[in-house]
Amino acid sequence: MIEIEGLVKKYGRLPVLRDLDLRIPAGRVTALVGPNAAGKTTLVKAALGLVRPDDGRIAVDGVTVGDDPSYRERIGYMPQHPAFPDNLRVRELIEFIDGLRGLAPDGADTRFARRPDSAPLDLFGLRSSLDRPLGTLSGGTAQKVNAALAFRYGADLLILDEPTAGLDPLSRTRLKDLIRRERGRGATVLVTSHVLSELRDLAEHLVYMVDGRKRFDGTTADLLHTMETDDLERAVARLMEAGAAESSRDASTREAS
Repeated sequence: MIEIEGLVKKYGRLPVLRDLDLRIPAGRVTALVGPNAAGKTTLVKAALGLVRPDDGRIAVDGVTVGDDPSYRERIGYMPQHPAFPDNLRVRELIEFIDGLRGLAPDGADTRFARRPDSAPLDLFGLRSSLDRPLGTLSGGTAQKVNAALAFRYGADLLILDEPTAGLDPLSRTRLKDLIRRERGRGATVLVTSHVLSELRDLAEHLVYMVDGRKRFDGTTADLLHTMETDDLERAVARLMEAGAAESSRDASTREAS
């Protein structure tokens, strides 16, 4: 679903993605993990066409990013920090996004085979908040709106950036149920998260990044086997320890030369 070849991105002289090669498999849940400043958010934004790489190629479902923006119609995106207009009501935001997606205000589908899915609104208990201005919502309720929009359009690819941030335990459980539902119908899900315990029973595939480079790319079962543990958080912690040691050796080598 997502193919990345030789991706390079710098901000000024600071390298963020370093000749990255990666393939996110279709029809699976892939966890993208790594420490802060690993390049995860930049990679996600590059896949969405929000960041232009300096070199390399990234393709979504065979469409090279930058050639044709229509591929975004098949993506559901849940940003970590949604920037909703404070003055709009929840209902107005949903109608606005429906319009961008090519859907008539009455819900009739004018462009796609699928109708909007209103089930997430009920799942997160948002019906009572539809006429509230977005600026008056709590952080948790705004995150529920964020999730409901991401899952509303039957996307073939879901990109979820720290999706459980700010959600209460019940809402986190329901979000994971939605992810399982989408995986069951064949959608590809890419999720970034620091809450590794929540990924243990969701992610089939894991990519671990450090300093803009891929350090692990494989199934979660392979990672647990390699790290000789059944605890995903501990396995990733061991990857982080190994990556920190390697970065320190690289820095020492550069200083010596």
